[in-house]
Amino acid sequence: MAHLLGAEGLHLEFPTKVVFDSVTLGVNEGDRIGIVGRNGDGKSSLMAMLAGRLEPIAGKVTTRRGLRIGVLDQADTLDPTLTVARAVVGDAPEHEWAGDPKVRDVIAGLLADVPWDGVVVDLSGGQRRRVSLAALLAGEWDVLALDEPTNHLDVEGITWLAGHLKQRWAPNAGGLMVVTHDRWFLDEVCTATWEVHDRIVEPFEGGYAAYILQRVERDRQAAAIEQRRQNLARKELAWLRRGAPARTSKPKFRIDAANALIADVPPLRDTVGLQSLAVARLGKDVIDLHDACVSYGDNEVLRGVEWRLAPGERTGILGVNGAGKSTLLKLIDGSLAPTSGRVKRGKTVQVATLSQQMGGLEEHLDEPVRVMVGRLRTSYTFGAGSKAQEMTPSMLLERLGFSSAQLSTPIRDLSGGQQRRLQLLLILLAQPNVLILDEPTNDLDTDMLAALEDLLDSWPGTLIVVSHDRYFLERVTDQQYAVMDAHLRHLPGGVDEYLRLRASGVGSTSGKQPASGPVKAAPPASGLAGAELRAAQKELASVERRIAKLTDQVNASKMALAEHDHTDYTGLATKMAAIGELESEVEELELRWLDLSEALEG
Repeated sequence: MAHLLGAEGLHLEFPTKVVFDSVTLGVNEGDRIGIVGRNGDGKSSLMAMLAGRLEPIAGKVTTRRGLRIGVLDQADTLDPTLTVARAVVGDAPEHEWAGDPKVRDVIAGLLADVPWDGVVVDLSGGQRRRVSLAALLAGEWDVLALDEPTNHLDVEGITWLAGHLKQRWAPNAGGLMVVTHDRWFLDEVCTATWEVHDRIVEPFEGGYAAYILQRVERDRQAAAIEQRRQNLARKELAWLRRGAPARTSKPKFRIDAANALIADVPPLRDTVGLQSLAVARLGKDVIDLHDACVSYGDNEVLRGVEWRLAPGERTGILGVNGAGKSTLLKLIDGSLAPTSGRVKRGKTVQVATLSQQMGGLEEHLDEPVRVMVGRLRTSYTFGAGSKAQEMTPSMLLERLGFSSAQLSTPIRDLSGGQQRRLQLLLILLAQPNVLILDEPTNDLDTDMLAALEDLLDSWPGTLIVVSHDRYFLERVTDQQYAVMDAHLRHLPGGVDEYLRLRASGVGSTSGKQPASGPVKAAPPASGLAGAELRAAQKELASVERRIAKLTDQVNASKMALAEHDHTDYTGLATKMAAIGELESEVEELELRWLDLSEALEG
């Protein structure tokens, strides 16, 4: 493969820190490289040096003659006086850009709800970010260097971006470097991973799943080093292998040894134990929404929502911006009353929300972390039964990535990710039994996301998650719903089902299309027709009803199990076996649902 750019002996340091020490690496034609590492270890600095935006203290970067490198910065660099059209296509006449299929696809994929003739200064932060990305992707580049490109994109936008980058160049042409904490995106797009840590850049073959697999082996060979990090990586690998085994089929290296590492890894969560503890803390009644409707004037946001939250339920919520996700969360936490219908809450329910704002920290910004932590609870219990573990606030801070030195740091001097983790700690120590996480992955690197997921695995309560991070959503929740066309819709097929529904036009908002801009092509019609089509549609509806009914039975059985005499081992075993049979039937029905959906979509 032809060489595009390379770095030799790169050294970079700032007054208080050496970031890189003698780093040598290269990018060839066809490389799709994901750059991962802890916040502050130098991911963005590395990419800036390779793109020619930052001069190293020593060493050099060489590029092929005439190489065109396109860069997406984290900072907003748009001219606020430009119109959206001019920011994206410049002064090119309409017949030129409108006749370019690639430009039309970029505009349709990123700017369908952005006014084409609007002025940049009038746009929201998320819209400006998408305009910046569209302007870059509309150009011709040999190498793209993208710094957090999925920020401000929803699940649908992230899926579109992944598809665009996979098809942008021929397989052995072009080069991509991307810094992102979106692990699904890394797996979907990247063929290599660079881990930035301890002043070096360590290359791995494959995307995120392959990187984790290789890192487990590396850590196994150096078991005395970073033991905690190894355990988290092993647990995450178990999730990857059990939840999405196809992801690890891409690497060329042997995986037998790595598979042996996870042979004895237990399930991610003790579901029955956590369910039992959740019932003990919450009782049978949590929060029930009965025919709940919310309108703001003539704008109906939610209509006829029927939802019963069970003790220990773990649910992800999907939906485009403006669909009504925040309104639904407000109904759950009690900050909003329905326009009609009712919301019923159990007597012991205590709801806490990790919002996108840094709530709870404003009054303590000048205090060191240890001073604030010293006023909190002296201990907190995680897990259930024999796996229950009592932890102090300091132990929790360590588990969330705080070093002992950082405990003396004033809160205002913490990074965004550190403040985010401290905010979560405050919420957990208040011991709520219903936890709402609204975009919790903001500002967290991949290692901290794994630590957060590990912490939530042992949290006994009802969990509601809104996130555009597909990997995180699928990892910590057991089922997903979507807010679409003012209704709450169960997604037996998870995120994939949501994307299929959106592609077919379900849940579309009345966003303004760009002037003369392209409209996304409709999905291919089903190959079924006549009686065959009607039979498939009828069976699909029947399967959906059966799944919903069985899911309710499983939840009810688990609640009853929590009240069963725990000394009656024979009875417990019989009930658990019955629950297992119900869950197996649900899995079979979900597979049938997927088959029918694919058949109907053609």
